[in-house]
Amino acid sequence: MGEGQPFVILHGFLGMSDNWKTHGNNLSEHGFEVHLVDQRNHGRSFWSNTFNYETLANDLKHYCEVHDLKDIILLGHSMGGKTAMLFAAQYPELVSKLLVADISPRFYPIHHEAILEGLSALNFDVIKSRGEADTVLSDHVSNLGIRQFLLKNLYWVEKGKLSLRINLEVLRDEVAEIGEALPSYARFEKDTLFLRGDRSEYIGVDDERIIANYFPSAKIVTIANSGHWLHAENPKAFFEAVIQFVS
Repeated sequence: MGEGQPFVILHGFLGMSDNWKTHGNNLSEHGFEVHLVDQRNHGRSFWSNTFNYETLANDLKHYCEVHDLKDIILLGHSMGGKTAMLFAAQYPELVSKLLVADISPRFYPIHHEAILEGLSALNFDVIKSRGEADTVLSDHVSNLGIRQFLLKNLYWVEKGKLSLRINLEVLRDEVAEIGEALPSYARFEKDTLFLRGDRSEYIGVDDERIIANYFPSAKIVTIANSGHWLHAENPKAFFEAVIQFVS
């Protein structure tokens, strides 16, 4: 969408490109050609048993080749941020600026168990509405905002039959890959912006040194009144920080 410098956005774990539609539209109105990319096993993208950051970065390289994208601005949230970091380090000639939303290059232990258990409990032979799915999910995930985010993965396969867009089986099996650290050799020298939520614990004080080691030109901006889903919780402040950095 839009015309101008390519601006590529990568969603997070269990998310999809649709989560970024509003920001994408706003960026296109500011003179960017916006690409909202569904990563493999998510959204409307293909399913595969192979799932790790090396593969996700290769997928993005292929996407850029197919669409003849050069000199891109690259933004990734959470898992998408890890993909974006690795891609920028491997293909710095393709990336003019990098933005990373609420994730550090370090290792993170597995912490999605309750969410994955809740999604695995959704039996679509029995569940016939989004409300029924939410009721089942609420036994595992108490936060309404997180449930609403997860339930965006629901779609109608056919009349009366719901399913999930994500490849839940593979994502459950490979969930440890989500927390993997950026390789020690990875480095990106160009302008980089890390955005963190003031109520999130994903980027702490110790992470500032880690970020500087990988991204010597990095700045860190804290978005007020937001947690890990900072782009949805405080979209105005998030967008202002993004535009200020890329303009």
